[in-house]
Amino acid sequence: MSRVFLAILIMIPMYANSQNPEASTSISHTVKPPIAKRIHTEKTVNGKTLVDDYAWLRERSNPDVKALLEAENAYAESVMNPTESRQKKLFDEIVSHIKESDDTVPFLKDGYYYYTRTEKGKQYFQLCRKKGSLDAPEQIILDLNQMGEGQKFMAMGQWAVSDDGSLLAYTTDNVGFRQYHLHIRDLRTMQDLPDAAERAVSLAWAADNRSLFYTVEDEVQKRSYRLYKHSVGRVAALDPIVYEEKDERFDIYVSRTRSKRYLLLTAGSHISSDVRFLPADQPDGKWTLIAPHVDNVEYHVDHRGDTFYIRTNDTSQTFRLVTAPVASPGKENWKELVAARPDVPLEDFDVFQNFYALTERIAGLPVFRVIQFSDGSSASIKFPEPTYFASPANNVEFNTANFRYNYQSLITPPSVFDYDVSTKHSTLLKQNEVPGGFDRNNYVSERVFATSSDGTKIPISLFYRKDLKNKAHAPLYLYAYGSYGY
Repeated sequence: MSRVFLAILIMIPMYANSQNPEASTSISHTVKPPIAKRIHTEKTVNGKTLVDDYAWLRERSNPDVKALLEAENAYAESVMNPTESRQKKLFDEIVSHIKESDDTVPFLKDGYYYYTRTEKGKQYFQLCRKKGSLDAPEQIILDLNQMGEGQKFMAMGQWAVSDDGSLLAYTTDNVGFRQYHLHIRDLRTMQDLPDAAERAVSLAWAADNRSLFYTVEDEVQKRSYRLYKHSVGRVAALDPIVYEEKDERFDIYVSRTRSKRYLLLTAGSHISSDVRFLPADQPDGKWTLIAPHVDNVEYHVDHRGDTFYIRTNDTSQTFRLVTAPVASPGKENWKELVAARPDVPLEDFDVFQNFYALTERIAGLPVFRVIQFSDGSSASIKFPEPTYFASPANNVEFNTANFRYNYQSLITPPSVFDYDVSTKHSTLLKQNEVPGGFDRNNYVSERVFATSSDGTKIPISLFYRKDLKNKAHAPLYLYAYGSYGY
C-alpha cells in the first residue's frame, strides 16, 4: 500500500512539471495563499473557556468571509492551473461511463406511478408520474432544470403527494446550505400556491388532503425542533406550533406509516428516541406518546391493523422487534416478536399487509428475511455474490405481494429487484447501464477475513480482473472505513 501511495505523491508533481515546469515554479513563488485574520474570541461551555480566533468565519453574511473564500478559490485555481488538461481528461472519462439520459424504476403510490428522469446535458432531474398504468400519458410534476434557471444551485429535499394526488408538498435549497424552502403545488393547475415556509426539514400529509405537518430547524444549531400544522390556503406565518422539542440533544422528524393510518413524530438523539402518534384522519387531534425516551435506548415504529411494530435496543444493542396494541402502546405492553441475536444486528424492518421484512446483518453483510403473517413462515432472499451491498427500495404500497430492494457489488452495477413473497423469486427490474465497454464478466469478486491483534475478524472485499496473472504481487488499492457505529 505504501508503495502505491508514494507513487501517487511522486506522479502528481512530475506531471505538472512535465506540462510546464516554468509555470509550476513561478506559481510556487508568486502566488501566495490568503491568510485568515485572527480575532481573539472566547466562549465558555460546561465551565470551560474555549478560545477560537477564527470564530468570525461562521458569519455567513460578513463580507470579509466572502472575500477570504474568493481569495482561497483564486489561489486554488492558480495552483491547479497546470493540471487543467488532466482534469478535463479525467472528467470526460468519468462522464463517458455514465448514462446521462435515464429513468428510475417507477413505484406505485395511490394509483400513480412515480419516477425521476435525467437528460443528457442537463444538470438536474425531472419528477414524473403516470396515472393507473405505465402506458398512460406522462405528467412532469417538477422540473429542477427549470427551477434552477438563474440560480447558482438547486437541490430538492423532501416531497410528498396528498392521498388524492392533487397536491404536492416539496422542499428546495438554492444556496447549498441544506436550508430548505417549503412549497405546495396544485397538480391540477401545475401552479405553486402562495403557501410557503422556511427552514423546513420533514413533512407529511394528513388524510384530509389539506392538512400538512412539517418540522423546521432553528437558525443557530440547524436542529429540527418544531412541528407545525399547515392548512392549504392559509398564510404559513399563521401556522400553529403543534410541538416543540426543548432538549437540544434531540431532532424531530414527522412521517406517516406505510398503512397511512397514523402520523408519527419521532424525536431522536444519537443514543435514544421517542415517538408520538396521531390518527391521520384526525389532524386536529392530540398526539399520543408511545413511550418516554430513556438514555441509551432507541425505538422505531410502524403500524398494521390494531398493532404497532417497534424495533428497539432496550434489551440488546443488536435490537429486537416487539409489538404493542395501538390502544395501549406503553412499554409495559410490549410483546416480543423477533428476539435479539448477539451476532446478528436487526438494522431495519418493513411492515406490509400480509408480511414483514427484516434487514439483518450477518457476518457484516445485509440479509433480508421475509416473514408471512398467515403462517409465520420465513425465507431469506439469496444473493449471488460473496460480497455486496443491499438495501430496501421504494416500498410505498402497504397491500402488495412484492418486496422491492436495491442490490450492487464491486462488479455488479446498481440494480433494483422485486421479490415475490409467495414464489420466493426475485425479478430484476433495472440494472444501471455502464457505457464505455464495461463487462462485469471480466472481473472476479471475493471476500476474505483478516484477524486483528485482538482476534476480531475484519472482512475484506476484493475484486480484480480475471486475467490478473499473480494476485500476490499485483499493486493494491486499499480503502478502509469505519464510523457512526457501522
